[in-house]
Amino acid sequence: MIKLIIAGISIVTATNVMAQTDTTKKAAPAASTTFTYSVDAYYRADFNNQLSNNKTSFTNSMNSFELGMASIRVDHSFGKIAATADLGFGRRAEEFSYTDGSGTPVGSGNGFNTLAAVKQLYVSYSPSSAVKLTLGKWATHIGWELLDAYANRNYSMSYGFSYGPFSHTGLKADISLGGKSAFMIGIANPTDFATTTSVNKVVLAQFSTGTKDDKFKAYLNFQGGTGFNQFDLVLNAVLSSKFNIDYDGTIKSVKTAGVTNSWSSNALYFNYDPSSKFGLTLRGEYFDDKKSVAGVGSSVLQTTLSGNIHIGGNLTIIPEFRLDNAKDNIFLTSDGKGTKSDGSFILAATYKF
Repeated sequence: MIKLIIAGISIVTATNVMAQTDTTKKAAPAASTTFTYSVDAYYRADFNNQLSNNKTSFTNSMNSFELGMASIRVDHSFGKIAATADLGFGRRAEEFSYTDGSGTPVGSGNGFNTLAAVKQLYVSYSPSSAVKLTLGKWATHIGWELLDAYANRNYSMSYGFSYGPFSHTGLKADISLGGKSAFMIGIANPTDFATTTSVNKVVLAQFSTGTKDDKFKAYLNFQGGTGFNQFDLVLNAVLSSKFNIDYDGTIKSVKTAGVTNSWSSNALYFNYDPSSKFGLTLRGEYFDDKKSVAGVGSSVLQTTLSGNIHIGGNLTIIPEFRLDNAKDNIFLTSDGKGTKSDGSFILAATYKF
């Protein structure tokens, strides 16, 4: 009898232990948090000694040491839910969020000063492995260049990037089509506005694809709303372990008083990395704004040669020479006369950690 009682207790105990370690129950999803920090600074010299000759974003200075941006980004995910807070401080961040705070130019903003520091702020939910929904503010999908200086090989920006868009605030859905292909569709506030009272909204779309080995990628991008639309094509080709080519072509059409005009940009980036410590990028861009849709009022051929000197893995020194040649006298000489060309030199440093 004692043996039977002990055996019974043993069976119950074993059953209880098994119940506490039931392998049929799925473990709770693990949470993950990552932090990314970056800083950048630069010196720019204009060969004609004219501040107004700089007609692209984030380098509007002359003969001065300048602070770019201090940035902190936090990404958190928990199962099907994720969130990103990406904050930037400095002139670069304020010019990116030019409709917020005091605005750029000063006085044109919405008065919400803290919004000027918000580069990106969004939450995401993935109801399935093929669909992700995102609500908030995010950097635009249009174009090749990015706000963060460390993410670009040229320090100065192209005309195509500078005349937009910068960001979108709204709702989008990213849908996997299988393999390397995907589709995005969304709706957002008017371009670059984190807050608005306008009932007008902008439609966003992107189709992306590529080869299995990622040596070729293609992105067809779109944004459109009341009175305007913009199409953009980005192509990336890896030709070898040391050489690759990128292309960004965009055209934006704007309808004003029943008349439609447009500006366009076509940019090629030739990237050569002879070693892990040094790389070169030659950017050639043809920007056409002869109808002054973007406010430039001419066509411009800009050529930029940038070196990338990598020190310690995180620090990159960028010496850069740039030459802008226009069809019309949109630049100024050192004595204030109109001229078709301008040259500049930049020495920049970016650090990511």
